[in-house]
Amino acid sequence: MVKKSILKVLRKQQGKNSTLSEIYLNNQFICYGLEDIPRTKKIPGSTSIPLGIYPLGFNKDGGMNGNYYDRFPKLHRGMIEIKDIPAFSYVYIHIGNTHKETAGCLLVGTGYVFEHGDFRLVQSVTAYKKLYGMLVDLLVEGEVFIEVTE
Repeated sequence: MVKKSILKVLRKQQGKNSTLSEIYLNNQFICYGLEDIPRTKKIPGSTSIPLGIYPLGFNKDGGMNGNYYDRFPKLHRGMIEIKDIPAFSYVYIHIGNTHKETAGCLLVGTGYVFEHGDFRLVQSVTAYKKLYGMLVDLLVEGEVFIEVTE
């Protein structure tokens, strides 16, 4: 039997350009998340992930992979990609602090601040390394899904 795990992104608050969430792995709080705001019409790189459940997997292509391999040679096995999102592609979980760094992806941090009408994550690298390590182990063992909800 294939082991299935759920990474839940629970959206909590919205700023002018940012959406703050809490991230749980198998019902255990792990960190905070940051995305762009939801939009009725998608703006590439500036729209949050649509609500839903999507599979996670590794993506080993592209420049971002090279950067992360160089930065985390013992940890990195490929970008964690959120797959099968209608009308979206190359949506990753990655490091960053503000909505300007999301590129339509999900950023992670250990905490957050609210300033100038928007949320900003803190200690993104710490949160990423923790979550990434957990997700790699689970992806090697079985299937992992992400549920984006409010």
